[in-house]
Amino acid sequence: MSSCHCLIASRPSFDVVLGTRQHSRQFLQAAVLEYLAAEVLELAGNAARDNKKTRIVPRHIQLAVRNDEELSKLLGNVTIAAGGVLPNIHSVLLPKKTGKKDGASGSVSQEF
Repeated sequence: MSSCHCLIASRPSFDVVLGTRQHSRQFLQAAVLEYLAAEVLELAGNAARDNKKTRIVPRHIQLAVRNDEELSKLLGNVTIAAGGVLPNIHSVLLPKKTGKKDGASGSVSQEF
């Protein structure tokens, strides 16, 4: 928050146009919130389109936020109601891939 305060304090051009520092802070805060909302809605819309849906539901917002590194860090402690969890299967639970091919198993022929 202090870095934002320093940025606002160092910009006197806002004060000249608007008259007070309070207005410049309010406009800056509104611009940041508008940007964050647009970013989340864009990513959630992409997630909805990937799932062949026309409406954004909380699940799409959850997928959008958790798949984006910066939004996930910003909203790391946030719980999205009805958002579910990210699909994830631990690698230990996946079936093991074997290098054996048909006929190359090394088994002994059954001819006597």
